[in-house]
Amino acid sequence: MADAEVIRPAQVPDVSAICDLVNYYAERGKMLHRSLESAYESLREFIVAQNSDARVVGCVAVAIYWADLGEVRSLAVEPHLRGRGVGWRLLEAAIEEARKLGIKRLFTLTYEQEFFARKGFEVVDREKLPEKVWRVCISCPKADACDETAMMLSL
Repeated sequence: MADAEVIRPAQVPDVSAICDLVNYYAERGKMLHRSLESAYESLREFIVAQNSDARVVGCVAVAIYWADLGEVRSLAVEPHLRGRGVGWRLLEAAIEEARKLGIKRLFTLTYEQEFFARKGFEVVDREKLPEKVWRVCISCPKADACDETAMMLSL
């Protein structure tokens, strides 16, 4: 695919591009803002899509919450590349990474329900997710009125 030649683990030089992608969507209310500090701290969770010019054009993270539970988060693709399969390839890489780590269930909180449903994620009641999941939500401006859909995939 010409738009994303390589899907690979993120590296330190990718942090600024990851933040730019995530924060583009955060400014539009589609995901949580990510500081450079938090991106560096969670860098090993990230996978990136790189184009033929070696520029990062997409990212996704797999966070581990418990022995059998992980989260797909910060899935972001350059706006002009949406609908071209970059996000799909990143999601597939995230699922594969979760399998390698031995994660049995993978969840996401999303506004893109149809996208995740095509990969087998099913809507679940947010209240059934462990409290540990909500630690990030405390800093969200929508914490008291979250309108994201919780979805789960059994691996």
